[in-house]
Parts: sequence; structure tokens; C-alpha cells
Amino acid sequence: MGKIVAIVNQKGGVGKTTTAVNLAAGIGLKGKKVLLCDLDPQGNSTSGFGIKKTSEMLSSYNILINDINVRSAVIKSNFKNVDIIPTNMDLAGAEVELINIEHREYKLKQALNILREEYDFLFIDCPPSLGLITINALTAADTFLVPIQCEYYALEGLSQLMASVRNVKRIYNPLIELEGVLLTMYDGRLNLTQQVVHEIKKFFGKKLYSTVIPRAVRLSEAPSFGMPIQYYDRRSKGSDAYNDLAKEFIKANK
Repeated sequence: MGKIVAIVNQKGGVGKTTTAVNLAAGIGLKGKKVLLCDLDPQGNSTSGFGIKKTSEMLSSYNILINDINVRSAVIKSNFKNVDIIPTNMDLAGAEVELINIEHREYKLKQALNILREEYDFLFIDCPPSLGLITINALTAADTFLVPIQCEYYALEGLSQLMASVRNVKRIYNPLIELEGVLLTMYDGRLNLTQQVVHEIKKFFGKKLYSTVIPRAVRLSEAPSFGMPIQYYDRRSKGSDAYNDLAKEFIKANK
């Protein structure tokens, strides 16, 4: 049975979608079957795998709002062992529409449970907020992975995120656990980076991945070509980092 992992941080610009795309690709390259569900209305995971967003496509919006057969929304990507549930701008209105739907917090869980047997890992790229869409992701997930930018303000948002997860655990999903914390945009030359690492280590201990994701131009370029970094530039620092993360992730889940 596949493991469902929500990649979540309510703060934008922390490398959440970059991690969703490149971790999924890295795990796919290691022979595991992966599904990535794009639950961010911006749809950057969708375009990061070279899928054109259109208003006609079946998407995560239709799964949450229209009760479609989840398999009809799955797209086989051009990259090894990775399938996508895409999204488009329709999802931007889903928060309001979900309010009137019965058992609204469980819509994604019901859909992804149908697909569990078909994949080793199912990742959810969450929006940068803690609204109903993110609650759906956390209710569906077995674990959650938190990318954190190496800066002071990242620590402030972290306590708010953990409080939200505790609420979800209490009300909707008592089994959810922390998968791990990933440091992104890492620059070891900066004193602030070292201070942030020290604080996060103190709080999360072994849940902090030993792999860190560096600041890298090639990582920023890859999405505009619709490719994960391993396919855009497999010799880059970013590719090495996400391949190392994939190894570490798989080892932790054996």
C-alpha cells in the first residue's frame, strides 16, 4: 500500500513545489512508482512536469468538488515512474465551494485511498496557506514533509504550522506524523544559516534531513522548461541534492 505524504508550509517561496517536483522525480528514477497530486491553485507542480494547464482538463479541483472518478484525472508524465494529478486556476475558488459540501475535509482522502495500491508513494503539493485545501491534504496524508528556507522568519511560521497539524491530528487524522524537515536555499557561508540550522536541529532532532538543498540557478531555471532538475541538468548541484534526498527518503521508508 502506497504512503501518502503532504509537502506543506503555509509560507510561500520556501521551495515547497521545487521539492515536490524534484523529490517525486528522484524517487521515480530509483524505480519507485510515484503519484504527485498538485493541490496548489498556482499549478506550478503541473507545469514543472511539462503539463499544460487548461480549463478543460480534469484536475484536483474536480476531485474535491465534482466527485469524479479519480483515475480520470491522472496523467502519465514524460518522466520515469511519475504520474500527476494536475490542477488549474479553478482550484482557486475551491475553498469557498467546499464550505457547503458534507464531509468536506475528507474529499481528497477518499479519492487518494482508491489509488494507494497502484503507487509506492503519493505526494501532495499543498498551497501556501492553512485553509480547507491544506486540511484536506493533511487529513489524507500518513505523514507531512516541511521544506524550510534558511532564514529567521521561517522559524516563526513553523510553530503556526505545527499547531495546525495538531488540530488536524486531534479532529480529522489521529495517525498523521512528521515525515521530515528539509532545509532549502541553503548557504553554509552565512552565520544566519548556521543559527537557523541549530534551532531547527534542537527542535526536530532526527527528523531533520541530513540532505540540504542549496541555492542554485539551475533549480530555478528547470521549471520554465517543464522538467525536474534531474532531467534538465543531471550534473548540477540541485540534481545531486534532490537525488540524495530521494535516497535518504527511501531508506527511511524501507
